[in-house]
Amino acid sequence: MDGFFKKLNYYLFSLKNIFKKTSDVQSHKKALGKKGEVVAAKFLKKKGYKILQRNYRRKTGEIDIICYERGSIVFVEVKTRGSDSYGPPELAVTEAKKKQIIKMAFRYIAEKKVEGIDLRFDVVSVFYPPAKKHPAITLYKNAFTKTCS
Repeated sequence: MDGFFKKLNYYLFSLKNIFKKTSDVQSHKKALGKKGEVVAAKFLKKKGYKILQRNYRRKTGEIDIICYERGSIVFVEVKTRGSDSYGPPELAVTEAKKKQIIKMAFRYIAEKKVEGIDLRFDVVSVFYPPAKKHPAITLYKNAFTKTCS
């Protein structure tokens, strides 16, 4: 019976470590994402965008940054990565994510009672190369439209 408890204890310890590693990875990703959003907001301000709101959240989703630029309200999705193992950050904006952002954008304009202004959907890609001090930032204007499939 003593061997049984040793094995059980070993398996429980292993499971605990697996969950801890998963949690550490998730918190690292979250922190990297937040860092990317801060960098993207500064980048957009330098480009002349006026930040209206960051992290617009509702039960059905969120929009990272909402801006005003040259007569348009711009809904910005920020994607940040520290490795290119899964491709560049901007490729993480899936069709499902686009639909969710569009839905949230319409909710935002209804909530704020915005009328007669153009809407645009941009993506900011923030990539932190492993050996570099500063990120590579790329802005994709009109990355998708409200009629995306």
